Amino acid sequence: MSRRRVSLADLSRSTATVQAGGLLAAAEPSALGGFDTVGVSQHAHPTVADISECLFFSPGDGRIWLQDQRMILLHSEALGSLRRELIDSIGLDKARGLLTRAGYVSGARDARLVRQQWPDAEPTAAAMAGTRLHALEGVVQVEVVHARYDADAGTYEGEFLWHNSSEDDEHIAAYGVGGSPACWMQVGYATGYVSTLFGRMIVFREVDCRSSGAAHCRVVGKSAELWDDPEQDLFYLNAQDFVGTPPASLPGGAQGKARTTYLGVPAGPTATPSSAGTAAAVRAQGQTAQATMVGASSAFNAACHMLQRVAPTDATVLFTGESGVGKEMFASMLHRISPRKDQPFVAINCAAIPDTLVESELFGVERGAYTGAGTSRPGRFERAHGGTLFLDEIGTLSLVAQGKLLRALQEGEVERVGGTRTVRVDVRLVAATNVDLRQALRAGTFREDLFYRLNVFPIHLPPLRDRRDDIPLLMSHFLAHYQRKHQRQVPGFSQAAVKAMFHHPFPGNIRELQNLIERGVILAADGEPIEPHHLFAGGEQHGCGGMSLHLNANSTGTLHAAGQAQRGAAAVARQNTPPSHPAPSWNPAPTTPPAIAPLHQAEEQLLRQALHSAGGNVAAAARLLGISRATMAYRLRKFGIGPL
Repeated sequence: MSRRRVSLADLSRSTATVQAGGLLAAAEPSALGGFDTVGVSQHAHPTVADISECLFFSPGDGRIWLQDQRMILLHSEALGSLRRELIDSIGLDKARGLLTRAGYVSGARDARLVRQQWPDAEPTAAAMAGTRLHALEGVVQVEVVHARYDADAGTYEGEFLWHNSSEDDEHIAAYGVGGSPACWMQVGYATGYVSTLFGRMIVFREVDCRSSGAAHCRVVGKSAELWDDPEQDLFYLNAQDFVGTPPASLPGGAQGKARTTYLGVPAGPTATPSSAGTAAAVRAQGQTAQATMVGASSAFNAACHMLQRVAPTDATVLFTGESGVGKEMFASMLHRISPRKDQPFVAINCAAIPDTLVESELFGVERGAYTGAGTSRPGRFERAHGGTLFLDEIGTLSLVAQGKLLRALQEGEVERVGGTRTVRVDVRLVAATNVDLRQALRAGTFREDLFYRLNVFPIHLPPLRDRRDDIPLLMSHFLAHYQRKHQRQVPGFSQAAVKAMFHHPFPGNIRELQNLIERGVILAADGEPIEPHHLFAGGEQHGCGGMSLHLNANSTGTLHAAGQAQRGAAAVARQNTPPSHPAPSWNPAPTTPPAIAPLHQAEEQLLRQALHSAGGNVAAAARLLGISRATMAYRLRKFGIGPL
């Protein structure tokens, strides 16, 4: 059945009255808010009209925005042509994986938009917003058959029908009706959206598809642990063969068979920190033989592609990035997929070795070289002969140690302390640093010639705050891992906890996230979800601080966001706001201490003032306050404030 095409402006005008009588939003529950979509109003906020108000056009500079995310209008046939060339050039499975991962990233970004724009939306409405966004973006019309989330058990189950799938149209046009489903990006989108929304790995599978002869597409989504064989679905989220799937998704006893590392950070008791002195960070190859990495964000996938590209060579690799992003695990993986994989992998933490011992640790010692040297022993270069030598935190080496290291790299030979002969060594050097070596060059603390010797193939690993699409995988995995380790029964995370995790800046990156979830599993009572105060009990400044409103004598309001995370988010929003829709600005607080009104009274006063300033226009008043129209309408109903 064909439907009349309408502009966004027409859509907004035609649904204005519907919005006023929509489903009232309840107060945010302390738990994640179990829900069932049976009987849910189709006018629950955010509605299609609410979402359409987030779409901005800036034709003068060639940009389209969905709130703070840049969008594009792309011909469906162009995407179909790209899809066809991908299948023909790299094969069906690789093309499917690439498109699934692209869909996952899109779904995760839309889920973050919904969480930020409608923080008070009921869990049901927030979940349904993904179907409306998918339709608004022109991808597919989604019909909800059933969707249910059990907050006590932390499980999700849903079934959906997809109509007018753009992927099916292009796939059938190119290849005709075949024998397998073809809505790969849409499945990735659903997995990314719902997993990001609930902070748990939720896997979607297309069980019927128009491309395989069905009348319409039917999709089933379930928590990963509810599937008997989720590996076949999660496989397509892996950018490379060496990327694994979450152990939390493995059925039965298979969960404990492999040690898994997420984005380079080892999980569980097998991950031991580097010790001080001469025992610094030396690991045998067999200790990491079963380690794998898991991630789905575009930043993680880009790093994996670069790793695969350089692995077959002997080129020196320099990993850069903040502490906790997984540089050592990427170095270990580089060795394991290289031709040297059957030879030793030796790692040393340069920051843990005193300057007086660097030479003996790297190059070895002959008996009697100094007091206490009772026996001869090889250094790290000799132990890594034929294999890979990993120098972690190389930026901490002194200038003297840097000069000795440079000579060994240039000559391909070392001389033990107290020795009289040189030893030829064949090692592949891999280095890592969490400091800016170019800045160290300018400061004179790092040798320029050594830098260019190391910087042959740099790979930068971004911090977790720049790859938040991986957070659902990490949260799901570490929750399951620490439940097993500590014998706890925690169903999941509260809505507030999920929101806090997605807004936290994570200065400690993956390592910090791992520690937060372990702490939450320990502090939360069995059968109860993890709350923000369980996660951030160590004094961390998380991203869900409160809002305070101060009223001065003339009843003008000043809104203050609590916490550094909110200030940073506001700065980003100001940078990304479309030129034609500048972010609202607030006057600074008066120098004299303002009178503080009760919160409900202050909120009502500010709502009335904003509505009056906007001449009764609810959308304009919402923009003045920096909130969505849906949130504004809900709060007006809450205080019984009618239009002017």
